[in-house]
Amino acid sequence: MKSQVTYELGTAPVHKLLLTYALPAIIAMTASSLYNIVDSIYIGRGCGSLAFGALTVAKPFMDICAAFGSLVGVGASSLLSIYLGEKDYERANRVLGNVIVMNIILSAVVMVVGLMWLDPILMSFGASPDTIGYAHDYMEIILFGNILTHIYFGLNAMLRASGHPRFSMTATIVAVTINIILDPIFIFGLDMGVRGAALATVLSQAVAVVWQLTKFMDKNELVRFHRGIWRLNRHITRRSLAIGMSPFLYNIAHCFVVIIINNQLKLFGGDMAIASYGVINRLTFVFAMIVMGFNQGMQPIAGYNYGAKNYDRVKKSFYITCAYATGVMGIMFILGEVFPVFVTQIFSDEIELIEQTVVPMRIICSTMLIIGFQMVTGNLFTSIGKAGRSIFLSLTRQVLYLIPLALLLPKLFDDPVSGVWWSIPISDTLSAITAVIVLLSAKKLLQPKA
Repeated sequence: MKSQVTYELGTAPVHKLLLTYALPAIIAMTASSLYNIVDSIYIGRGCGSLAFGALTVAKPFMDICAAFGSLVGVGASSLLSIYLGEKDYERANRVLGNVIVMNIILSAVVMVVGLMWLDPILMSFGASPDTIGYAHDYMEIILFGNILTHIYFGLNAMLRASGHPRFSMTATIVAVTINIILDPIFIFGLDMGVRGAALATVLSQAVAVVWQLTKFMDKNELVRFHRGIWRLNRHITRRSLAIGMSPFLYNIAHCFVVIIINNQLKLFGGDMAIASYGVINRLTFVFAMIVMGFNQGMQPIAGYNYGAKNYDRVKKSFYITCAYATGVMGIMFILGEVFPVFVTQIFSDEIELIEQTVVPMRIICSTMLIIGFQMVTGNLFTSIGKAGRSIFLSLTRQVLYLIPLALLLPKLFDDPVSGVWWSIPISDTLSAITAVIVLLSAKKLLQPKA
């Protein structure tokens, strides 16, 4: 009874399992994306354009804080799946306890450091004398609630890894729904401004954490809270952080990439070029989130079966996820290449912006068909606990290729802005080729030992 869910990870049809795990993750991510849009509208209309600008400045800081959360959550969830596949249930439960303790320690450090240097950090991300007050008020509340945020994301990862993707999805929907309800009450009704928006975010996550805890307190669950799991284990801590280092470095690198590309576009193309990049980024973000949903669905399947030495099922989960990811990014390819005007009009009706977005959108979308494969390949190595390869693949596109190309190509093109645009698909191509090479070199990992 207790191990029925995890037993299915090793026996049920892989295709059916993938959809069972991926669809809740995709729904949850879509809900989170919708919340971000609605939250921005509330702040913009309830607090004014300066407050909206302050939220934009604060977002990279929030992303960096979230990256520290993924450092623990993603790595530990992969480790949990592997232990369940090995039927090492004692260590699996220790992972759960260690996730809570590690999240509390790490989030407390981030909170203290963030609060001590809050204004200098916000100014370095682009805050001005007019927006620093709003940004400070918002991030101060977010940082005080940082422990809840880390536990919320950590437990959601544990829920997916332990065979409860729908419960994880429900926790996200609970948080999003409560947040959307509390936003207008705090912002408009109680006249709390940006502090109200931040408080709504923290309180909604607190409610979601309570919901998550009920599952891990259930004595019928295989992975649950009990005595003896709270002491930090060096092996679990080290492996969790090593595996989670890949998404952590990816998120950090992504922040720096956005800053560099924005600066290059502003230098050579001005604010309108940055606006064009924003439109394309918003579109690609939607489809990338769907691929990430499939990746989340694949992770417990690949991790469990790798631990159980069912290598054929690991490979099958990888192939099927690649097929779905390619299909999703194929839709993005068609929209960007065939309907760039229509897509841009969704975000703006300004003629100048539409005209300046068509060409760069076609350039960037030209390699969409291979991006899905690269994302899934990196996730494969994260899922089976191969931290070194996962970290390398997570950094190839951002650090090894994209940043140098974004700085070099504008000097080689007659139109420097075109050099910035072309740096993106060229880096995508090079990173996909690198992923093929790494995948082929790691074939022995998924072969039975003689």
